[in-house]
Amino acid sequence: MLTSLSIRDVVLIAALDLDFRGGLGVLTGETGAGKSILLDSLGLALGMRADSGLVRHGSDKALVTASFDPPSRHSPIAALLDENDIEIETGEPLIIRRSVKADGGSKAFINDQPCSAALLREIGAYLVEIHGQHDDRGLLNPKGHKTLLDAFARADTGPTASAFAAWNDAKLRLDRAREGIENAERDRDFLIHALDELDRFAPQEGEEQQLAGERSDMQKGERLTDDLKAVLKIFEGSKSAVSEMRSAARRLDRLAPEHHLLADALTALDRAVIEASEAESKLDAAKEALTFDPQRLDDIELRLFELRAIARKHGVAPDGLLTLQADFAAKLEAIDAGTEGLAKLEAEVAAKAAAYRTAAEALGKLRRDAAVRLDKAVAAELKPLKLDAAQFRTDAETLPEDRWGPDGMDRVEFLISTNPGAPFAPLAKIASGGELSRFILALKVALAEEGGAQTIIFDEIDRGVGGAVASAIGERLSRLAQRTQILAVTHSPQVAAKGQAHYFIAKSSEGTVTKTGVTELDAEGRRQEIARMLSGAEITDEARAQAERLMEGV
Repeated sequence: MLTSLSIRDVVLIAALDLDFRGGLGVLTGETGAGKSILLDSLGLALGMRADSGLVRHGSDKALVTASFDPPSRHSPIAALLDENDIEIETGEPLIIRRSVKADGGSKAFINDQPCSAALLREIGAYLVEIHGQHDDRGLLNPKGHKTLLDAFARADTGPTASAFAAWNDAKLRLDRAREGIENAERDRDFLIHALDELDRFAPQEGEEQQLAGERSDMQKGERLTDDLKAVLKIFEGSKSAVSEMRSAARRLDRLAPEHHLLADALTALDRAVIEASEAESKLDAAKEALTFDPQRLDDIELRLFELRAIARKHGVAPDGLLTLQADFAAKLEAIDAGTEGLAKLEAEVAAKAAAYRTAAEALGKLRRDAAVRLDKAVAAELKPLKLDAAQFRTDAETLPEDRWGPDGMDRVEFLISTNPGAPFAPLAKIASGGELSRFILALKVALAEEGGAQTIIFDEIDRGVGGAVASAIGERLSRLAQRTQILAVTHSPQVAAKGQAHYFIAKSSEGTVTKTGVTELDAEGRRQEIARMLSGAEITDEARAQAERLMEGV
């Protein structure tokens, strides 16, 4: 709720400080007294365009400060402040300050912390609604009609939003899976061919090293054959050195007990026999390893060539072929498994879509049922406002699938027909200024319990009407003010009489200087002002008596 407004050097206002309270506050005064300056000043504080023309002649800058009740901790305003790193202590009022220089440029602050005009506009939408003769915001903007209808229906859009998010998530995972399979499918023929080649070649772990070693040994054997044969010949036959040593050891074994030196000799001879036998075994193994086989060497050379050629082809080391073979097999398996997984994802998307449709259709039905109730509620308000020939309709239609969203499948718009048989159209397109304001009032009264801005301002909503219609407007403003703060700029004594606070706006001149001032009237001042509005320049006793009757019961 707006609690105070301080204005410095704005057009005809040099200095003005106003305090406001809840309920219905009315602002009256002669035409041209400067009521619009107050609204322009408040608009400046709420982030509207900073026009240097607002700066009072002879001043460097204009300054407006608006104070509001402390925002609740979980309100949209508190969330916006938090997102923009603006801190306000719990229970601290919200103070907005905006200045504009005579040479252009402006500054904005929230509780003395700098902010942007865009943030002021966002927060201002939650703080104040201004409805005037040429208003193109608020209830006239179809973008907000669905939210208003949902509030009237007390509809919870959370399940639909959750279902929409789950559906979108499933579609995203399906799209990614399809993309992955498409990419893999493009490589399928290559994978099949490459894996078949590797399977037929059958690389072995450590094969390159083993083949290279075998080839090296065979090449050495070819070179060492003659020398190796000569050495091995020493170990061949019954008269070889090793055989003679074994024979000597057997004889010495019988003599060894006779003397310790013989025993020592036998021990040494045994060692020699063992070493010689080991040497013989090693030579036999070397002979086997170094055996030169031209066919086997050709086979090794060919296998090594093919092994290294396949490795180069795939850009890996020969020892990496086994891993590559396993990777190719896994990719092919993934393609087959992915096709099966794709079917599961498609089924999941279908299920999530069905869940969304169920939630959105239930929300849509709730909206259509509420639309019927809202239409009846608005219709009940039209006749007293001299709009009995008009009709109001809440149009709720199902959108094509590509326009569905987290708030459902519906488009909602408020439409009117001002004359019997005339087509329905948006409010702003076919209603005159006075009709438009009264339609907005009827809508506001019908939607009153469903929240909205903390402060609503009606600018000359009663223009062009009087008598019973003006009384009906005042009555509805008063009723609306039971739930939210209402400020009404009015020329109607019937509306002014309903005010719980009455602000009189007047223009005064001192020499060549003209100023606008605002005074909050007491009971007698209200009676005088309402009498003036009834009678004109000369206030009669009859006008005072009529003013008294209008004020009764307020």
